[in-house]
Amino acid sequence: MRHTISTTEQLDIRGLQYTVRRWGAADAPRLFLLHGWMDSSATFQFVVEALRHDWQVIAPDWRGFGGSTWLGRPYWFPDYYADLDALLAHYAPGEPVRLAGHSMGGNVAGIYAGLYPERVSQVAMLDFLGLRRPPDAEAPLLLQKWIAAQAEPPRLRVYPDHGALARRLCAANPRLTPERADFLARHVGRVRGDGQVEMGCDPWHKLPSPFPYRVEDAMACWRRVRAPVLLLIGDEGFVLERFGDDPAELQRRAACFADVRQVTISGAGHNVQHDQPEQVAAALESFFLREPT
Repeated sequence: MRHTISTTEQLDIRGLQYTVRRWGAADAPRLFLLHGWMDSSATFQFVVEALRHDWQVIAPDWRGFGGSTWLGRPYWFPDYYADLDALLAHYAPGEPVRLAGHSMGGNVAGIYAGLYPERVSQVAMLDFLGLRRPPDAEAPLLLQKWIAAQAEPPRLRVYPDHGALARRLCAANPRLTPERADFLARHVGRVRGDGQVEMGCDPWHKLPSPFPYRVEDAMACWRRVRAPVLLLIGDEGFVLERFGDDPAELQRRAACFADVRQVTISGAGHNVQHDQPEQVAAALESFFLREPT
């Protein structure tokens, strides 16, 4: 299978080396794509190939993922908002931008659009609408677990070669075709010094959070968003898995956005960009090509 070629470049972002992947002509309208947890920018390859219009697609590898700097120690989530701010200052200084993020990337995009509403013209969140409320998670217990987990550095599962990683990806997601799994294994995985293959993500991302998740904090930011918002939800994805049996809670969260529309991606799990890239591309273009109201 032949794929649309992307290029990568290295930027100094807040003292770290960031890898940024780009598709399309430099004079085409900009579209920023933000990947999720334990992933990297190449995850959007199939969506880019399904786009029908000309776009300059810009997709960073977040710190600790892909080709960007790995810290080798715990991460602090607010750094992603500041990193995005620096990236936008480089690629689109003073210009409202189109943001689309999957999962963790959707989290960053939605929060950022509330922190700086003047910087975002439209935002799409792919299969993300916050996490479940923790079942009476106690801060002291979480902090104890976090400290205990650092006694031994976390590790990633290793595979003998890219083919073995591709088979593991297919086993984890039966909707993934062998061709797409092979592409992901070669572009989202990385070869270690001993020749074995692992996912290209710093294992320190696997450390549990030391603080309880508070959806009220996210919702306070979402209420500040003035840009139109698109929620792309896999019909078998995490949003409906988390809130499908509680439509009132799903509606409570979605209603935070002043201008929101929802599109269901059929035949898709959480990784809608892998399972149904044609549907995702069509929904994104229909949304981003609309004139803002």
